[in-house]
Amino acid sequence: MTPLLDFLKSELPGAPHLHHLSPPAAMPGGEIEVHGSHLGPFGGPHNADLPTVSIGDTPAGVSLARSSRAKVRIPEGSISGDLVLHRNGSSSNPLFARIAVPMAENLHPVANPAVDADGRLFATFSGTRGQQVPVTIFSIDRDFQIRPFVRNLLNPTGLAFGPDGLLYASSRADGTVYRISASGEATLFAEGLGIATGIAFDDNGNLYVGDRSGTIFKIAASTGLPDPRNIFVFATLEPSMAAYHLAFNAQGILFVTGPTTSSNQAIHAIAPDGTTTVFYHGLGRAQGMAFDIDENLYVAASLHGQRGIVRITPRREASLAVSGSNLVGLAFLEDGCAALATRDALYHVALDIEGRKLA
Repeated sequence: MTPLLDFLKSELPGAPHLHHLSPPAAMPGGEIEVHGSHLGPFGGPHNADLPTVSIGDTPAGVSLARSSRAKVRIPEGSISGDLVLHRNGSSSNPLFARIAVPMAENLHPVANPAVDADGRLFATFSGTRGQQVPVTIFSIDRDFQIRPFVRNLLNPTGLAFGPDGLLYASSRADGTVYRISASGEATLFAEGLGIATGIAFDDNGNLYVGDRSGTIFKIAASTGLPDPRNIFVFATLEPSMAAYHLAFNAQGILFVTGPTTSSNQAIHAIAPDGTTTVFYHGLGRAQGMAFDIDENLYVAASLHGQRGIVRITPRREASLAVSGSNLVGLAFLEDGCAALATRDALYHVALDIEGRKLA
C-alpha cells in the first residue's frame, strides 16, 4: 500500500486516529496503551469493530479496545517501528513505538548492569545462593558480543565502577566486596558486610554497600584496601527479602530500594549526614535504579499493577516509561539508549534519554 493511500484511508470519516502511546516503549510481552479516537469498541456484529494492529511489518495482539483506547501486547521478535491500528477497512495514522531487543541472553542479573568509560556493559550470572558457575560476570561490547570476564566469584550481586576505573562487585554469599582488575581478576576489597547486595560510589569516591538485612555501610575512600575503622554504618532500614539497590543523584543523596512483598513500597532518600526520608511511596517490588541528567529517577518496579521501568520526576510524579515483566534493573548508555536487565537477559532500547554520569 502506498503512503498516499495509507493517508487517504486514515482520513476517512470514522477512521481510527491515534493521539499518543502510553508508555512510549515496551519489552516483548509488555503492553502499550494506544490513545485516540474511533479505535473500537471491541466486538460488534460479526466482529465488525474488531481492530488489528501492526508494528512495522509485525502483527500485534489487541487485548482491549474501546472508542478512545486500545491495549496492544508486544509480540516476541518485534522491533521498533510505526504502530498502526486497522479497523473496518481503515488504517490509522502511524505512531512510533520503541521496542526493546535482546542484546545478551543466558545471564542471571539481580541488579543493574554496569557501564565502563568505553561503553562496555557488565552483567552477572549471580545464581542461587551458594551456586557455583564457571563464569559469573560477563562483558558485552557495543556490537552485543558477550565475553566471559570474571570466573569463580560466588553470587556476585551489585556492580559499580569506582573512581579508579575498575569494576567492583558485591557477593551476597559471604558479605564481601571485590575489586576486579582490567583482566578480570577479583581481589578482596572489603568484608564483614552482612548480606552485601547493592553498591554505589559517591562523587568523593566513598563506597556504599547495602546489607539487605537492614544496614547501609559506608567505606571511606582510600588508595588501598580499606581500614576496618573506615567501614561504618551509614544508615539502617527495614530488611529486604531480596536486595538493596542503591543510586546517587547529583546532590549526593543516596536513593535505596529494598523489595518486599508489599505493593505499596517506598524509595528511601538518605542525605549525606545519614538522615533518611521517604522519597516516593506506592511501588511494587522496586529494584534497580538510575538517574537521567534532569534528575528524573528510573526504577524497575510495578506502578498501579503495571510492571516495567517507572519514571519519577523531582516533583515525585510517577509514570510508566517502559512496559515489561521480570525487570530487575537498568543502565543508561550513550546516544540516549538504555540496557534493561531481566532475570535472565539484557535488552537494548532507544529512549532518547541521557543518563547521569556516574562517579
